[in-house]
Amino acid sequence: MFEPQESAPWYRSPLLKVAAVVLVAVVAVAALLMTVGRRYLGGNDAHYSELERHRAQQRQQDAAQGAQAAPADAAAAAQQAAAAAPSADPNAASAPQQPAPGAPAPPAAPQGGETSHATAPATPASRNYWTDFRGPARDGSYKERAIKVNWPSGGLTPVWKQPVGGGFSSFVVADGVAYTIEQRRRQEVVAAYRVSDGRELWTNGWSGAFSDSTGDGPRTTPAWDAGRIYALGAEGELRCLDAKTGRSIWNKNILADNGADNLSWGVAASPLVVDDKVVVMAGGSGGKSIVAYNKMTGAPAWRSQDDRASYTSPMLVALAGRRQILAVTATRILGLEPADGKLIWSHPWPTSMGINVSQPIVVGPNRVFISAGYGKGASLVELSSAGGALSPRTVWENINLKTKFNSPVYHNGHVYGLDEGILTCVHAETGERKWKGGRYGYGQVILASGHLIVTTDGGEIALVKADPSGFNEVAKFAALEGKTWNVPALAGGKLLVRNETQMACYDLAE
Repeated sequence: MFEPQESAPWYRSPLLKVAAVVLVAVVAVAALLMTVGRRYLGGNDAHYSELERHRAQQRQQDAAQGAQAAPADAAAAAQQAAAAAPSADPNAASAPQQPAPGAPAPPAAPQGGETSHATAPATPASRNYWTDFRGPARDGSYKERAIKVNWPSGGLTPVWKQPVGGGFSSFVVADGVAYTIEQRRRQEVVAAYRVSDGRELWTNGWSGAFSDSTGDGPRTTPAWDAGRIYALGAEGELRCLDAKTGRSIWNKNILADNGADNLSWGVAASPLVVDDKVVVMAGGSGGKSIVAYNKMTGAPAWRSQDDRASYTSPMLVALAGRRQILAVTATRILGLEPADGKLIWSHPWPTSMGINVSQPIVVGPNRVFISAGYGKGASLVELSSAGGALSPRTVWENINLKTKFNSPVYHNGHVYGLDEGILTCVHAETGERKWKGGRYGYGQVILASGHLIVTTDGGEIALVKADPSGFNEVAKFAALEGKTWNVPALAGGKLLVRNETQMACYDLAE
């Protein structure tokens, strides 16, 4: 006798399974075509053409101004020479002319992929402050001078605003010049800009075209040290450049040199200059995970650990009375000796797919705060010293602050950051959430004059009081157009912001 059978649920239908597989395949192919289209089919041609026209126009203007100034300068120089040497011996051999005391040396001729078109030297700063990723301590905190916190209702007026190449790099600033890394067609390019007017002074480029579903171009920020720029591309190209001219001094590919594969979203950990070394997160196995090179020659200095790299940049810190390199890999947080890379301590910090992007923050003499997105949350790690060794322990861990690919800041006992796009304040010692408010998306946060400067992922800049008693947005205005994930920079009271297509400067000096 035939027994009727219960029909299978709709969601178990073979046809539906086939349709789901086809849909997944279509989405994957579409994403691949988008990436390939950007990388190989010139999807950014219009923007690159606009950028090239803009820079060419700047050079033409500078050349015209230089030609107009030349006759007057020549006449003035002749008068000065005549007045200075009225009794010169006409038979004496002419001595080589020396620059006036304090005058900048003439720029060296560019080589290789370098292009120099500076028409005037940058004005030297009294001291250089924001010469590293997220500031001098890599903690996003600006303490150089007070900033203006009473912004006009219509927003700040840019000192200048202009096109820029692709990528997610930030700026460092030294001697009145801002440095960043950009994607320009099939090249990664380090570019130097005069802060006062945005004029491009020089570029140094090499073949490189990293691309993924998030966007094209370099992810790291250069470091400035003693007149040199250390820049690292998304495919591992590390270059040491003369900061005045862009001339290449040495170069090394950190992935090839250490037998490492690139990460899914490219090399994103900015190089760190410590003493006579430059430290990078290579991610190679066999003791080649965290690597130091001699900063003057590029020769290997030391190699350490076996971890897969993360997207987090190494930091120089003092914890539990010891100066050390604080690094976050794909699975843990650790401290290394700057001199030889020897492991001092380590603490597990595993995340989904090993995705660590957010910078840790020192919040006390022996405590460090760390956070991550993808549901991981945050933790406070304490180091104790016994017999010369450091031992870490977890003080607390919760999901009150989940920073994804942005980093928090610390102020007066509290940590402020974007919890999956929403600005949040937590008590550093207890992990208690004090407030959550202000939807800024996956932007970035820096701290200045007791306020948070927040760049939203839509290109706005917001000013929020760093106050644990409640969320208080003071001002907000549109600064850039388009997706903005890049970390802002602040030096000499000038706020520098950029994204994949635009860069701008705003004056915050009090």
